[in-house]
Amino acid sequence: MKNIVLIGMPGAGKTTIGNLLSQKLNMTFIDTDILIRQKSGKSPQQIIDDKHTDELLSIEENVVMDLNLKNFVVSTGGSVVYSLKAVNHLKNNGIVVYLKADYHAIEKRIRNLKTRGIVFKDGQDLLGVYNERTPLYENYSDITVECSDKNVNDIVDSVIEILKNKKKNG
Repeated sequence: MKNIVLIGMPGAGKTTIGNLLSQKLNMTFIDTDILIRQKSGKSPQQIIDDKHTDELLSIEENVVMDLNLKNFVVSTGGSVVYSLKAVNHLKNNGIVVYLKADYHAIEKRIRNLKTRGIVFKDGQDLLGVYNERTPLYENYSDITVECSDKNVNDIVDSVIEILKNKKKNG
């Protein structure tokens, strides 16, 4: 079975939904932010603080390019869409699911903006990141699931239903 790759903004629920989705579908779950921590010995925020966002993006791309998985649910960092190479690698054996949340939902969910490990360009705020990434998420996704006003179980059920229909219809 193909991997299910979750993309979306920080705060969209990729890790939470990925964990539940993997349990319901009897698949293995993996979070690329955890892999970044294992590879570098630092959290994404520590990498940003010590080096720069470019270093985090480079490590993230390398971690994704090293993945050779089958039958996994993969939760990616929100910035993975900045690497076309990484996204194409994930798409090779995966269905990319964009967990779409509107800006106000994201803003409300992210309480630790300064320690969350979010890639900001110079002078950029959360709205700027949201506006820059949204078209990338939309472009790279195979499936979009709205998750602004839904509970986690409803979102997981929506993803499963859409995947079943996609499989049925080719």
